[in-house]
This record gives sequence, structure tokens and C-alpha cells, in this order.
Amino acid sequence: MEPLVLTEANFEAEVERYDGLAVIDFWAPWCGPCRMFSPIVDEIAADPPAGVKVCKVNVDEQPGLAVRYQVMSIPTLLLVKGGRVAATSVGFQDKKAVLALIEKHR
Repeated sequence: MEPLVLTEANFEAEVERYDGLAVIDFWAPWCGPCRMFSPIVDEIAADPPAGVKVCKVNVDEQPGLAVRYQVMSIPTLLLVKGGRVAATSVGFQDKKAVLALIEKHR
């Protein structure tokens, strides 16, 4: 399964009203570290932990979401649970670190 692409139109329904943990990758196609991080996010989305929804936000296409969550650098990984931000991580991380962060907040 691929990460869910989030927009202003579907963000509330897919993230804010979701009872589980939404893991959101804020990225842009011109960002080198984002291109390195994207395959890791895709791998996790292909086999997500139970109760976890993996999503992506292209900050060039959805600047309002980036502003709303104060995303100043990319890649930024935002973990949202029950409509509230549970954790934020900025910069490239390996798969093990991302899975550990998810497990901590699940």
C-alpha cells in the first residue's frame, strides 16, 4: 500500500478524525534529503504497524498544511494521534529510527 496523499480537502477526515496514529511525511520533489527518505516512508506504508496510517504532504502543493503545523524544514515527520501532534522529527532518519518513533507513540 502506498502512503496516502494528504491535501487541505482530506486532511481533517484522514488525520484529525483518525483514532489511530497518522505518520505524515512533509516533503518536496526538489529536496535531496526528502528523495532519500521517501523510499523508507514507502516501505513502512507497504507494511504499516497495526493502527498506523502512513501519509505524505507535498509542501509545494499544500503550503497551508505546512504553515498550520509549522513545518520549517523538510523532510519533517509528524505523528498525529487523536487529532493532536504526538511527535515531530526533522531531517533524514533510517527505517529503524522511524519505526522506533512510531512504536513509542502508537
